Amino acid sequence: GRNCSHRRSRKQSLIGRALDNTPVARRGGDGVSWWGSKPHIRFTIVVFVVLASLDNAAIGVSPPLYAVIAEDLSVSEVSLGLVTGLTILIAAVSAVMWGYWGDQSSRKRLLFYGTMIWAGATFLTGTSGTLTQFLLFQAAAAVGLGCISSVGYSVLTDFVTSRRRGMVMSLWGLAQGLGMGVGVFLGALLGADDWGLPFLVIAGAGLGFGVLYLLTYDPKRGRAEPEAPEVTGKDVEEEPRIELGDIPHLATKPSNVWLILQGFTAQFAYGSLIWLPRLFAAKMEATGSSLETATAVGGLFAIAFQVGGVFSIFGGYVGDRWQRRDLRGRATLSAIGVLGAIPLYLALFFIPLTGLNIPEPAETGDVIATVFTSLFTNGWVATAFFLALGALALTSVDSPNWFALISEVNLPEHRGTAFGLANLSGGVGRAIGIWLTPAAAIFLESRFAPPLTFAVGLALFQLFFVPTGFCYYMARKTTPRDITEARRTMASRAEETASGDDTETTP
Repeated sequence: GRNCSHRRSRKQSLIGRALDNTPVARRGGDGVSWWGSKPHIRFTIVVFVVLASLDNAAIGVSPPLYAVIAEDLSVSEVSLGLVTGLTILIAAVSAVMWGYWGDQSSRKRLLFYGTMIWAGATFLTGTSGTLTQFLLFQAAAAVGLGCISSVGYSVLTDFVTSRRRGMVMSLWGLAQGLGMGVGVFLGALLGADDWGLPFLVIAGAGLGFGVLYLLTYDPKRGRAEPEAPEVTGKDVEEEPRIELGDIPHLATKPSNVWLILQGFTAQFAYGSLIWLPRLFAAKMEATGSSLETATAVGGLFAIAFQVGGVFSIFGGYVGDRWQRRDLRGRATLSAIGVLGAIPLYLALFFIPLTGLNIPEPAETGDVIATVFTSLFTNGWVATAFFLALGALALTSVDSPNWFALISEVNLPEHRGTAFGLANLSGGVGRAIGIWLTPAAAIFLESRFAPPLTFAVGLALFQLFFVPTGFCYYMARKTTPRDITEARRTMASRAEETASGDDTETTP
């Protein structure tokens, strides 16, 4: 009994050390610690990017399965849309709390717990037999997802300097977009016959990668800033931590106000796009395809049309260069992107998808081959592809530069909370967008026949990009001052630390 107790205690100690970022591994026999080395940091970033992809896959898996789940649970598609909207809203609310806790305590420990929560709840979602169970499990998953968004963002900004932050954040945002595509893909291909299967697959991957958090490195807050003491060779015993009284200042900082507001209006438009697979599926049903085939084709089209998202890397690169010359650069570039995408999205929604000959019942291989071939042989599909490519290329410049701006206008110990507040605003807008798009479609059913109802509803929501562009226009006036103030504060801290060290070493 004593030996068993000793083993349990030792196991708990090892897990605790890992979560607390204590070095537990060394490189070879030379005594040089691997913990915190460049390979370790690269490993940590990869784990963060993969998990950012997986948690978005957990969000994206539901919409392409709405028709199948609704039929199985004997509920309406609108009610499932309400569940997804509520899930996003809960994730946004919880992100504020997680972000504040992360700015106060061990971020690594919180990320591990958050991952276990969303992955476990996603697994249970796949076993749901009623709408109530589906709602409860999705709500629980949302609580964990809020942790990954705000705390994960805070950690990642401490690995990257401001000169390259847009590029790295583009990979972070691209991973989220790819994750959403993976969710759609798994939902469309694995869920047509068994809608719970894709939830189980994503949950299993999340649990597996979540364990890798035990081996990641939690950096000091602000370590990547040129003004930080650690960068100049000076270290501090205690990192700056957020205090409750800092939150009102964060919420009223001019740049934060505009960056938070733009997320609210933009997510009306972005949130409605989660119904894009359903629009394409409705277009296929209108041509005579069965529900199962239309669901698979709609999901594949939605994935193929996401290719334009890779331009976020170029958008991050351009934003980095422009920002180095002019502190208004990122905000200006984002305004150009969201406003320029509006006409392309409108054309995409209304273009027909005809001429696709898919035999019934359709095999998975036949569906994939037909969709891929149609990109080159079907004029309507090819046109839709290029419209989607252009629209996503323009809007993709928004995400990395917004991520970078939130970090640059706020102090390191405030970034998780600031991101959480912005995420809350965006989550509310996105949830409303998801809720109102099908409601608009139902309202429009008396005037138009499907799939035109979905097309008109989606088109109306893209007009919310107009106030988003205005918010960025206002942000370009305030960000230079707030960025300069944050840099001045960090430089002042570094000088105080250096002065204290000099005093202590003076004989």
